[in-house]
Amino acid sequence: MELQERIDLLCRLGEYMKSEDIFFEAVKDKAHINNPWFTGEFIQLGVKNIANEFLQKDKLNEWLQHYPVKKDKQPAKTVGIVMAGNIPLVGFHDLLCVFVSGHHAVIKPSSKDEVLIKHLVQQMCNWNADVGQHISFAENLKDCDAYIATGSNNSGRYFEYYFGRYPNIIRRNRTSVALLDGTETIAESEHLADDIQLYFGLGCRNVTKLYVPADYDFVPLLNALKKYDYFMDFHKYKHNFDYHLTLLLMNSKYYMTNESIILTEHPSLFSPVSQVHYEFYSTPAIVTETIKQNNDVQCIVGHCFVPFGSAQLPSLNDYADGVDTMQFLCAL
Repeated sequence: MELQERIDLLCRLGEYMKSEDIFFEAVKDKAHINNPWFTGEFIQLGVKNIANEFLQKDKLNEWLQHYPVKKDKQPAKTVGIVMAGNIPLVGFHDLLCVFVSGHHAVIKPSSKDEVLIKHLVQQMCNWNADVGQHISFAENLKDCDAYIATGSNNSGRYFEYYFGRYPNIIRRNRTSVALLDGTETIAESEHLADDIQLYFGLGCRNVTKLYVPADYDFVPLLNALKKYDYFMDFHKYKHNFDYHLTLLLMNSKYYMTNESIILTEHPSLFSPVSQVHYEFYSTPAIVTETIKQNNDVQCIVGHCFVPFGSAQLPSLNDYADGVDTMQFLCAL
């Protein structure tokens, strides 16, 4: 397949994902049954964002202008992709990069997120049988020329052991933070609530840590977060909330809550589902430099950084871990 064929096929996939195709709706329901954390609301959000941000012809063409992707048919490498499963279609961007670069993607999807990705690939195969020469699935990734693997810090050590002698991109635990200055408007607090709670806070672009000035007023943010009170109707989320609230009470730790999320002072960037950590700062420049040097930070939300409410709207150029996947693939 030539590059333009691949682009046209991806654009067609984007239109399909935005449609209300009855069969696709049934696949979304199946994905929710397979993983209850994937609610209909969040599946739809993930699908919509991919279609709008990744699968538009003008955006694809502009993005690809920065890379030496050959427009004609070229000898391809085989790239193994180990996908995560924390939020719906989280591994789609890696697949997109391998596909447009002309290589053959061999995918090991997460058991938590295999329904959607397999369906979308099958749909492309239905439209063009040549897709099967570019994308396939496997339980074990062997004899690949390169690897892109995403997982936890623990699985990252296994990836290093098995894939370390090949060209690779290995991703580990990442999370996002918000740097607040106390001048945030009510609208910005509401957008920050989305950055925190979309996908139940399970994504690497979800804000799990707040850096705030000493006199910061948490009330507006707690009020804004009430829009997600309905999470308490979801037993998995409520179990997390009850468990972590109990731990704080038993250990006599200070906390704030609006009855659906907990804010507590803690040095860790990572916080459990239903809880957000915060830390006070005195000098903005110093805390900014500290955050930027931390390899665990995916993105920073705040004034002069990622705009409030945009953390879960990555563009084609927003590479996980800041590693340019397309540059890596074009250099193979």
